[in-house]
Amino acid sequence: MTSEHPDQSLFFSNAELDRAGTERIVSDALSGCDDGELFLEYRQTESLVFDDGQLKSANFDTTQGFGLRAVAGEATGYAHSSELSEAALKRAAASIQAVKSGYDGAVSDAPPGTNLSLYTDANPLSAVPFETKVRLLQDIDAYARGRDAKVRQVSVSLMGEWQTIELLRADGSIRRDTRPLVRMNVTVVSGDDSRQESGSYGIGGRTLYDDILSAEGWRDCADEALRQSIVNLDSIAAPAGAMDVVLGPGWPGILLHEAVGHGLEGDFNRKETSAFAGLMGERIASPGVTVIDDGTLDSRRGSLSIDDEGTPTSRTTLIEDGILVGFMQDRLNARLMDKAPTGNGRRQSYAHVPMPRMTNTYMLSGSHEHDEIIASVDSGLYAVSFGGGQVDITSGKFVFSCTEAYKIEGGKIGAPVKGATLIGNGPDALTRVSMIGNDMQLDSGIGTCGKAGQSVPVGVGQPTLRLNGLTVGGTAA
Repeated sequence: MTSEHPDQSLFFSNAELDRAGTERIVSDALSGCDDGELFLEYRQTESLVFDDGQLKSANFDTTQGFGLRAVAGEATGYAHSSELSEAALKRAAASIQAVKSGYDGAVSDAPPGTNLSLYTDANPLSAVPFETKVRLLQDIDAYARGRDAKVRQVSVSLMGEWQTIELLRADGSIRRDTRPLVRMNVTVVSGDDSRQESGSYGIGGRTLYDDILSAEGWRDCADEALRQSIVNLDSIAAPAGAMDVVLGPGWPGILLHEAVGHGLEGDFNRKETSAFAGLMGERIASPGVTVIDDGTLDSRRGSLSIDDEGTPTSRTTLIEDGILVGFMQDRLNARLMDKAPTGNGRRQSYAHVPMPRMTNTYMLSGSHEHDEIIASVDSGLYAVSFGGGQVDITSGKFVFSCTEAYKIEGGKIGAPVKGATLIGNGPDALTRVSMIGNDMQLDSGIGTCGKAGQSVPVGVGQPTLRLNGLTVGGTAA
């Protein structure tokens, strides 16, 4: 939850860092700058991996530190340290002075405050005993192995995080947020006499462990991983060439996130390196295509009560009925583009500078039934889930590997295929959307986004989509 109460600080209660002294150092360091802040972070993380019938690893880590940022024009000075002391903060303040040498700006107003709380501030790591977590992993392993004689291997991972941040600005204003994050993944390898195939599924969000550790939750997770592995055992070589492609709802929104979402972040458009630069107000997608980035969804993996600059997150419309109407903005790029910040300033940790990043990015529903869309395709591909992919932000070109896909023949879902890749570019793909389903789903809470060496948790989603004439790379002779 967010707070501005001075007595609730996790960081200014020790003898090494008092608030009054810290305020003086930060105020002096940021004098004459356009923007900046002191970012303080405390984080606990744990991960457990159960593999090959035994607990393979169990890790627990605690990190803390600060990052001091000064922004003058387009230039950013940044210094960070894991030592929370006045001496370390003074060294950081001295090291960022070069960025404002000869510069005289006026520090931007602080972000507005908020009472919005999208998740509990309780610590998920301490809510469940370690022995209970290990026993659960054993139960999942036994359950998955007992479901089908074809199961050859089961791997289960459990991850949790509890992060507290505080941001102090030159005017003495402070913003705080405490964020839980949990995730569980199950991978099942099934085999017969001739081959072995795998299936994976995960669930998570900004909650305690309760939801994912419930019997219903983890059994559904294991059943889905097993189902995928069995389906892939019967897969045939994927066809290749230009064909109509139907994307399933939910997790396939990762293609939208990568191929389109990054190109709608403020920094790429300010620098005119995005394929969408200079197209504001123009049609960039088929009618009916509306894309949202929403950091305000309760307990979702990509949600934040405030971003990592202290700005409350928002529901930002990026594309409306095919027209480009907005970008995702942090404070720096919003100021330079004369726009309002959208609450998309994110950083991996105190050791990283913030930049515009996605939160939960998804396409809204249309009017078509799922079965209607499948029936409209005479010959094509139905892509249900994706693995790895590569995207060039400048051109929008992408290549994505399908982890579960099927032939469509005569308007019906046919045999599962292996080795299918989708090839294209984001701006072009948006114009190829010909049918939009009425079944929008968000992913199950597993997304992680990389940009400029930083990783942050995100959410994706979409309804069933038909795209005409997409290039499919396959393995069929």
